[in-house]
Amino acid sequence: MIETGRLLLRSWREEDGAEFARVTNTPEVMEHLGGVEDPAQLADTAARLDSIEREHGFTFWAMERKEDKALLGFCGVKPASVEPLLGEVEIGWRLRHDAWGRGYAREAAQASLEWAWANLGAPRIVAITVPANSRSWGLMERLGMIRRPDMDFDHPHFPPGHRLRAHITYVAERPS
Repeated sequence: MIETGRLLLRSWREEDGAEFARVTNTPEVMEHLGGVEDPAQLADTAARLDSIEREHGFTFWAMERKEDKALLGFCGVKPASVEPLLGEVEIGWRLRHDAWGRGYAREAAQASLEWAWANLGAPRIVAITVPANSRSWGLMERLGMIRRPDMDFDHPHFPPGHRLRAHITYVAERPS
């Protein structure tokens, strides 16, 4: 578990799946992720992230607000699962819409980066998004990540011509 001033980044619990689906499966949250999905698919996401943690010891953890124990979404690091980034460690986040603009994503992402540098031997951490998701790549820049156009790619989950196919990549190099 990672604890910040306002947040807990923790392992997924069985009961998190339905709540994660409820608070993040909205048009606003899913706009740059392919659109609203079947709630069962999002519940499966929580189970998959739990499985990644069991296998690797880290994942995109459940993000809980300490004040009221509300599930805000997720944040953390995991092995990248898409070509051409296989073998890299990826940082990612997804927050419920009513938590946007309050600094939670930055707080959680900064803590996740610090955890990764202290616990993993990765020479760098990558983050991906679509060009239109300025909120996400803006946070990447605020975290000190650098855009790497040479690492941009077409995401295989989207067909050619789809508005979300082109992905951009940002990188945080291990601090010296």
